[in-house]
Amino acid sequence: MKDPTSLLILEDDPIEIFKFEEYIKQTKEIQIIKTTNSTVDAIECIENSNIGAAIIDLELHQGIGSGIEFLKKINEFQNRPIVIVTTNVYSNIIYSKIHEGLADIIFYKKQKDYSPKLVIDSLLMLAQGLESAANNEIKVQESNKIEIDTNQKLVNTINKELDLIGISYKLKGRDYIFDGIYYLIVEGNKKADEQTVFQYLSKKNKLLISSIGRAIQTAITHAWRTSPTEDLKENYTAKINYHTGVPTPTEFIYYYVSKIETLLKK
Repeated sequence: MKDPTSLLILEDDPIEIFKFEEYIKQTKEIQIIKTTNSTVDAIECIENSNIGAAIIDLELHQGIGSGIEFLKKINEFQNRPIVIVTTNVYSNIIYSKIHEGLADIIFYKKQKDYSPKLVIDSLLMLAQGLESAANNEIKVQESNKIEIDTNQKLVNTINKELDLIGISYKLKGRDYIFDGIYYLIVEGNKKADEQTVFQYLSKKNKLLISSIGRAIQTAITHAWRTSPTEDLKENYTAKINYHTGVPTPTEFIYYYVSKIETLLKK
């Protein structure tokens, strides 16, 4: 169960404070930390307590200071609470000014449906909305982190496997092999035929498909000629066409798509 929203009430009407207190007793979602008719006390409370929300009476005729004074001061705080203003004054100029970063909601006390219940219910809706937005942001951040970690693991695994059989970084075909494997795994496009994979590589690198294929074949052939046979047999266990003696680009890429997906599941 989440902690209740901590509330400060700056109000000079004892009856109004009583109504707020009586309604808040009916909910466990709000905890009143302080009620006061002094701007000085209210600001001190914000400075010294973790206040989640504040209900501010704009006119403190029977108190010290004013709601406007409090609003101007509160914007200096880094952890600014939700601010709801209640007022007996109806002025478009004042409302516009207050809405410019000073208050989240303004209630005119003389409107027909005004009540402390309306204020508190609105506060709870606003608090829940902010909490939901914060939770969504956390989920997005966590999701992004998982995605980054997963992609990095995939990148590392592809490079490690290509290194084991000596696919040289000096040859451009290595880049095309990497991109082809990465594309098929990330896109989940396992059923793509040779043309589809090579079309993707051709478009990405702005080269003819035949040029991509030759570069990949050159990288594979170079590895098969220079790497120890034991390394090739241990790390590339697929059957090789005996007419060519080396895998074709398509055979090679799809073998590693399958192998790397299996490795990533372990």
